[in-house]
Amino acid sequence: MTSQTAQIVTLNADHKVDATPDADPQALKGALRRLAGGVTIITTGSGSERTGATVTSATALSLHPPRMLVALNRTSSTWPVVQAFGTFGVNIVGSRHQDLANQFAGVGGLKGPDRYAGATWQSLVSGAPLLDDAVAAIDCELEEAIERHSHVIIIGRVVGIRSGNGLSLAYVDGAYRHFA
Repeated sequence: MTSQTAQIVTLNADHKVDATPDADPQALKGALRRLAGGVTIITTGSGSERTGATVTSATALSLHPPRMLVALNRTSSTWPVVQAFGTFGVNIVGSRHQDLANQFAGVGGLKGPDRYAGATWQSLVSGAPLLDDAVAAIDCELEEAIERHSHVIIIGRVVGIRSGNGLSLAYVDGAYRHFA
């Protein structure tokens, strides 16, 4: 797949095309830091090939049929493993998982299977590793990947769901937030 540059095209009063330039990326980053996001740990692989990442970009794409959408940086070590195995887990984490979320975000320099230390993992249908005590865990098979700019949008066919206990962890303004 090739990267494409998005361009907003509008028609002026004379019905001629006006191209609007992209907004400042740092301004967009600053604006989006104000939006609270649910913290999820995306997991994939098996054995010594396990890896994963902490993201706030996981969301339901549709309920009918059940599909998840996750945006991963194309340079992430997680994307090639999702691509190779064709499966991934979306682990919704709570306040008790803040240290684990940091591990999967790369804090402390842990990589690959070392990020799984200190937690218990299991699988449901696809074989993707799922956090045993997650607030909720969603098991997915890769249905489609759309590479755009710096990220790949992965769409997962939901093949299993396990609900746990607790409230989800949020991330806003560069910090974790807990719900009471």
